[in-house]
Amino acid sequence: MSVLLSLIVAVAAVWLMAYKGVSRVTWSAVTVVYFLGLALFGVIGWVGLLIAAIIFGTPIVIFNSASLRKQWVTKRVFAAFKRVLPPMSDTEREALEAGSTWWETEMFRGKPDWSYLLNFQRTQLTAEERSFIDNETDTLCAMLDEWEILNERHDIPPEGWDYIRENKFFAMLIPKAHGGLGFSALAQSTVVAKIASRSLTTAVTVMVPNSLGPGELLVHYGTKAQQDKWLPGLADGSQIPCFGLTGPEVGSDAGALPDYGIVTRGEYNGEEVLGIKLTFSKRWITLAPVATVIGLAFKLHDPDHLLGDENKTEYGITCALISADEPGVEIGKRHFPGAFMNGPIHGTDVFVPLDAIIGGPERAGGGWRMLVECLSAGRGISLPALSSAASKLSYRMTGAWGRIRRQFKLPVGKFEGVQEATARIAGLNYKMEAARILTASAVDECTPSVVTAMAKYHMTEWMRTIVNDAMDVHGGRGIQQGPRNYLSSSYVSVPIAITVEGANILTRSLMIFGQGAIRCHPYVFPEMEAARKNDLDEFDDLLCGHIGFSVNRAARAFTFGLFGSILVEAPVIGEAAPYYRKLERFSSALAICADITMGLLGGELKRKELLSARLGDVLSELYFASATLKYFHDEGEKGEDVDHLHYVMAESLANIEKAFDGFLRNFPNRGAALLMRVLVLPTGRRHRGASDALVNKLGDAIMEPSAFRDRLSADIYLGKNADSATGRMEQTFKKLIEVEPVYDKFFKAVAKGELSGLTTDARLASAVERGILDKSEAEQVRVYDEMRYDAILTDAFTPEYLADMAHSAHVDDRAASRVA
Repeated sequence: MSVLLSLIVAVAAVWLMAYKGVSRVTWSAVTVVYFLGLALFGVIGWVGLLIAAIIFGTPIVIFNSASLRKQWVTKRVFAAFKRVLPPMSDTEREALEAGSTWWETEMFRGKPDWSYLLNFQRTQLTAEERSFIDNETDTLCAMLDEWEILNERHDIPPEGWDYIRENKFFAMLIPKAHGGLGFSALAQSTVVAKIASRSLTTAVTVMVPNSLGPGELLVHYGTKAQQDKWLPGLADGSQIPCFGLTGPEVGSDAGALPDYGIVTRGEYNGEEVLGIKLTFSKRWITLAPVATVIGLAFKLHDPDHLLGDENKTEYGITCALISADEPGVEIGKRHFPGAFMNGPIHGTDVFVPLDAIIGGPERAGGGWRMLVECLSAGRGISLPALSSAASKLSYRMTGAWGRIRRQFKLPVGKFEGVQEATARIAGLNYKMEAARILTASAVDECTPSVVTAMAKYHMTEWMRTIVNDAMDVHGGRGIQQGPRNYLSSSYVSVPIAITVEGANILTRSLMIFGQGAIRCHPYVFPEMEAARKNDLDEFDDLLCGHIGFSVNRAARAFTFGLFGSILVEAPVIGEAAPYYRKLERFSSALAICADITMGLLGGELKRKELLSARLGDVLSELYFASATLKYFHDEGEKGEDVDHLHYVMAESLANIEKAFDGFLRNFPNRGAALLMRVLVLPTGRRHRGASDALVNKLGDAIMEPSAFRDRLSADIYLGKNADSATGRMEQTFKKLIEVEPVYDKFFKAVAKGELSGLTTDARLASAVERGILDKSEAEQVRVYDEMRYDAILTDAFTPEYLADMAHSAHVDDRAASRVA
């Protein structure tokens, strides 16, 4: 019995110390006291104590002596670590070091500081920003017609272009000191989203100069002379910028950039100067056809050492700013991804002075870091804004459509099969708005590269899901193109959002976990740096901390999984409290799985993209679920939000377990996979997603007029009258809410065959005659029924109109365009 009790005590002590994360000295002291206690109480004899001293005393002495530890342990681990350390190119290193980490670090490390998240002040729109959204942005939206832009003009109308320039829509990020608006990231996001809800073409046109472009690069990296030269024109719209990065040979892999510049002497404006001779071929460049100033990414070569470094000829990726009218630049042709301006840029032996390098000659070779940092900000603002616009519009219109449209004598939104889709639309919108606000607020504070990569990937994928669901619910109403269709533009735009600023497949499979694991882990990147510097002393300190970290996270993950997270202390009480506990549990699980994975696979992990993607999915869901909790908290924990909170969290937790399960089923080392499954899912998968009852609640709520519905679809443009697609649906929905009790009474009478006549007017007359409706009620039904019928109609065109559209698209010139 004493032996059994001693084993229980040992296990309990080991678990408690691992769970608490005690120091190496404490581990050693407790071990010594434990075996002395066993000897004192007669559980083991002095021979047993001697054996224990040999077995446990040796590692205690070694691990508590820095010199012995380095000689016998750290040196061997250090050598093995350097062998498995993945090779890292300069561009990969710059991408890792670029930007900053933020809240995702807390979720990755297994013990999030919830007080930081809850106390973080999300950006509040200023009075000036709010006014711009409600007035200038609204005015711009009112003058736009996306059907006309896409199918008739293939461009924004001239008055739209003028209004954009005059009101500085291109200069939202440029500081006021340089003539810009100096708006916050959240304000930029909200402006772009509102425009996108009316015209995606115009939103893309506006967002690019405020995302990756000359303006942002100049603000962050430009010399004062460059800022003074270019920013005023960019601010007042007299200069239209574009940025040339992608090309026929390079998409997401910027390291393969074939465009080059050679440092040489040449003549510029009549003088001989030191400059760069550029040769480039860029494609898919937004605003290129109308740009007056071009930002270029290229590889800089200095074969004659004219920059002054005798030991360096290859400087790597560099960014420069040049005028579109420089001799040798070919610009102006268009691609056709839609109506927004997008086209190729070519240049052969284009000579520009050395001060064309953004930031001056000192920034030669620093272009990749600039691009990564600016791309991260753009991912956190522009593409989430486009996704938000399409999703909010789908949410609002699908809710209205579901109540207006009737099939089989029932509003289509009442069918459970439809509610599965509409609940997903509503739940994802709640999650997306939480993520949009938190991520944009983060961009206002720092340059979070991992968070923005997650936002770009997931929010564009959610948009895809939401728009597809909306199309399914609308049926033929969503398929038929024309001015009445408020979904088709979003549907067509999905591939664009999925592809730009980092293809989604690449972002998920390589970037999110690949960058997040190294940047967010408290020890891995410092250990890599210590290995690069061959610093054994620094590596020894890091290794000791890393071991303690891993043991602690393993114990926490197993304990929380075994006891259902009840041991976790939630930072709040109420509806949200259980979710904080569950997220902390899975945060610890991610930490230990990441440690084991990186330890066993090392550089091979770069090629295990499916494993990396699944761990990235876990990290992403932890971030977005915590963003949802933050949103619920900041919105005042309103009762009207509770069902949507439960839906989002149920789906997120199920997604986390699904990702872990897929990761563990496919992990190549089966022994390690079994160990991780015991630690992470000791009682199996417990979260299965939202219940049918919850789906029904969200499916009903999306069709109800409410403050919640208005808040979740805020800051999108809705037509002011029945002449616009969204205005028609809005007015019809409002009329239905007003007359629905009367309309239902009439509708039921028709369904039961109680009324005579074959037309609505005849049946209404019959209803009045039989006392089912009075004349006033019959008139209300007649007015609504006309609006209803008009709202469900799709467009139809004359052959002459379609022929005119084909002619305006220059069909006869397409063959020549393909050759060009």
